[in-house]
Amino acid sequence: MDGEFCRINCEEKRKERRINLLAYAAVNVFETLLRVVPFPCRTGVIKIGAPDKSSPVFLTGNYHLTVVRVSRALRDIDCYLLVANSRGYNVWCGAAGGHFTDHDVISVLKTSGVESLVTHRDVVLPQLAATGVEAGVIRKKAGWRVIWGPVYARDIPVFITSGFEKTAATRQVDFALGQRVEMACMWAFPFSVIAALATALFWLRIVLPLTVLIWALSSLVFLSFPLYSSWLRPGKGGTAFSKYTVVFDFSRVLIILWSVFILGLIIFYLFADGLGRWSIFRWGLVSFIIVLLLSIDLKGSTPVYKSGLHADIFLTVFLDKERCRGAGFCEQVCPRNCYRVARAKHTATLVGSRRCVQCGACIVQCPFDALYFTGPRGEILSPATIRKFKLNLLGERVAGVGRNSPRRRR
Repeated sequence: MDGEFCRINCEEKRKERRINLLAYAAVNVFETLLRVVPFPCRTGVIKIGAPDKSSPVFLTGNYHLTVVRVSRALRDIDCYLLVANSRGYNVWCGAAGGHFTDHDVISVLKTSGVESLVTHRDVVLPQLAATGVEAGVIRKKAGWRVIWGPVYARDIPVFITSGFEKTAATRQVDFALGQRVEMACMWAFPFSVIAALATALFWLRIVLPLTVLIWALSSLVFLSFPLYSSWLRPGKGGTAFSKYTVVFDFSRVLIILWSVFILGLIIFYLFADGLGRWSIFRWGLVSFIIVLLLSIDLKGSTPVYKSGLHADIFLTVFLDKERCRGAGFCEQVCPRNCYRVARAKHTATLVGSRRCVQCGACIVQCPFDALYFTGPRGEILSPATIRKFKLNLLGERVAGVGRNSPRRRR
């Protein structure tokens, strides 16, 4: 009887795991296709496993897909997950844009009841929140010590087993194949829906081939990113900036990607019946428009380059060695591994300035104000400015971008 009970119980657990996996896959597909839309979820504390008063506490924003992925990464760990209000944006965008702030972190720490659930006061925050959440402020106002977790949720289990220590690999953002597929789907889906609705009204016959074309070109643009990514690197010597130049910044990339498609179209023309020169011209023009739309601010669609819409793309981080004490916060929060810290000598070195994405996380977190931005004409953006004024989608620095805060431009 006991053996039969165990067999039935195991089957039920396997069935439950399959259902959970299917639900997880469905959420990932649906919210990836609509990733341009904020998907907020409830804030508060989530118990994962069977946590006790010594269990670790993790915190993330309330972008639903992030919460789902972090929860899955923590599924085999007894812990608490705090969901703070990031206005439905992902952690990096929310923190960089002023939608995920110190106030939001302190609020969930104080109102969720987690303080009565654990005896310690350590909270693990996502590293990419460091652009907008100051660890020092959290410690001073809430009494919690911030530990910066890895960039990606998948690395959390290793992060825990290594004693909450990160490696260079777990601190760095990349643009791996899976991410590029997600970005291709994110852009292809809304473009194809809009195009299908528009053409269905007067030219129903081309809806399907146009949809296929959009998905194919979107995949080509993002999957081939490693082949042309070095061409997107901004020239540090530049000083002129126009928000309209993002349309033409990638002329080489645009022409090459479009040429690849045209070559394929010509080859298809040579072996297919019924496809005339007019069809090649027509689809060539349509494909050029699609590639142009996909290429607008292509850098801003990646985690490894600053958006071309932001004048900050010309800024450079300056390290004041006289102020530096080698605390190592810059190394812990930099998403591009631009720093090396010699703790024995109490010094930091900016070894990867060429990789910098001007996120400002290092400047925000440095307790000695040893880091700041300098502009191409010698102008200085102080740490106080970076902490107070965040970037909106148009690259304007504004204070209090949050839902209930007044807007101020700088």
